[in-house]
Amino acid sequence: MTQAEMAARGWQELDVLLVTGDAYVDHPSFGAAVIGRVLEADGWRVGIVAQPDWRSPAALQAMGRPRLFCGVTAGNLDSMLANYSAARHHRREDAYTENRAPGKRPNHAAVVYAQLCRQAFPGVPVVLGGIEASLRRVTHYDYWEDKLKPSILADAKADLLVYGMGEAAIREIARRLAAGRVDLDGIRGTAVMLGAKATAAGAFGEHERLPSWEELQQDKNLLRTLTRQVERQENPYCGKRLVQFHGARAVVIEPAALPLGEAELDAIYELPFRKAPHPSYRGEIPAFTMIKDSITVMRGCAGGCTFCAIGMHQGKFHASRSAASVQREVARMAATPEFRGTISDLGGPTANLYGCENGVEEACRVCRRPSCLFPRICPVLKIDEARCLEIMRAARQTPRVKHVFIQSGVRMDVALRTPAYVKELVAHHVSGHLKVAPEHLHPEVLRRMRKTSGVFEAFQEQFREETRAVGKEQYLVPYFISSFPGCTEDEMGVVERFLRKSNWNLQQVQDFIPLPMTPSAAMYVTGLDYDTGEPIPVVRGAGERQRQKDALHPNAGRPARGGPSGAKAPGRKPLRGSGTPPENR
Repeated sequence: MTQAEMAARGWQELDVLLVTGDAYVDHPSFGAAVIGRVLEADGWRVGIVAQPDWRSPAALQAMGRPRLFCGVTAGNLDSMLANYSAARHHRREDAYTENRAPGKRPNHAAVVYAQLCRQAFPGVPVVLGGIEASLRRVTHYDYWEDKLKPSILADAKADLLVYGMGEAAIREIARRLAAGRVDLDGIRGTAVMLGAKATAAGAFGEHERLPSWEELQQDKNLLRTLTRQVERQENPYCGKRLVQFHGARAVVIEPAALPLGEAELDAIYELPFRKAPHPSYRGEIPAFTMIKDSITVMRGCAGGCTFCAIGMHQGKFHASRSAASVQREVARMAATPEFRGTISDLGGPTANLYGCENGVEEACRVCRRPSCLFPRICPVLKIDEARCLEIMRAARQTPRVKHVFIQSGVRMDVALRTPAYVKELVAHHVSGHLKVAPEHLHPEVLRRMRKTSGVFEAFQEQFREETRAVGKEQYLVPYFISSFPGCTEDEMGVVERFLRKSNWNLQQVQDFIPLPMTPSAAMYVTGLDYDTGEPIPVVRGAGERQRQKDALHPNAGRPARGGPSGAKAPGRKPLRGSGTPPENR
């Protein structure tokens, strides 16, 4: 991060400079750290500038001009989500910043940082990456500005955008630039905005043509069409190239990157991460504190939930590490002096999808469905609870390991099919509370979320039975979302009546935020059901949104059971919301 650190390594210049909106934490849960370590493993000299002062290009110039390119990411969250709440108020703290300090990253950070790189290093290629760039690669809705915006490439003026999990793409980019090539086209998982001349000369007959920026400005209902087209082409095995015109210029999007194989994923997570913030930090970085004792075992999500960014970013095909690789990481963690005996999580987007396989059969490779789990679990999805049990048991038996918890949450519809997993989970891996995500209880709202009705109630009973069998006092921690498209106070009343009947008290409710490029954002903007195209009610006013949130606190004023201190009011069932809110997923 400094000239002194470069000198200590004997470096005269950098090959790559990475700019990130997060504090620099060298942990595989932080995207900039992963990309940095992957490039380093290929022999490139990498520098990282974290949360620079965006008012001056000098903030990027401390380590000199990079030889190959600048890589830019807003961080682990979209910067607008990091800076603003669902009520569009400034957040008072930022978990990805030292001492929670707000205001360390600008709005639309990827755009700002890219422009700063242009000023600091004229002529050096600029490559965008991370979730902000990924979910804004085409025309999209920005909730905080309440308007449609063009592809982020139009504002950032970057040479290339990497979407999804970018390890393979970034390696190819570095190889080409080092070889003196100026062409960066044809790389999977990337998007580029062509100039007017290149667009005029382009042949786009084989591309899937999206509604143009101008067409979307004239008819916002085309956002539903655009989102459905992008979803249908997300399968990396059969997805077409996409093209979207912005006036005389075209944004060309290559097919998604192929999922990494087991050996490739093992190699990435076994790179020499320090598993710590950079030594220059003195205060706490809460996002690191939350995950420092966790181990990522898989990536990708087959759920396709319409409000969630994971499927649009990581893809629906799963990639799991080998049990041996996971166990090596457990053993290394347990051997460190600072380890206190607890592994906080063996997980990923969803803990109990570890070892599940999709994308393997030929049927998967031509499938256009956005979800392997809705409206029912696909028979081609291979569910392997034995692999989950293997890593859980091995971790528990590791010397110095006292507890191994599952904090990533579980997919309840899959859990209902894996009783041995649930038995093991309840007996050994619940820290008193288990996070689950019913999101809602009304069948039509659940359908629009791509969630199956009745699953939460069935899993709740399964969890209770197994908890009684082992003689423990353990509770579920559910997430519910208010103000989802199609949800009025009547639909919210289904959840409210359930809570009243059960005499349960939530401490956290998630007010719906339409994230860029998600199907739920298309419903929010258009007021149309994503699947049927029929009109649906959409709550937009602050007053009605607040009433829906209040409906999920039917026992307001009574002592909240299972609060931060763990104290419980006599005769009440705890139902507590904590941890990472669904918007961050």
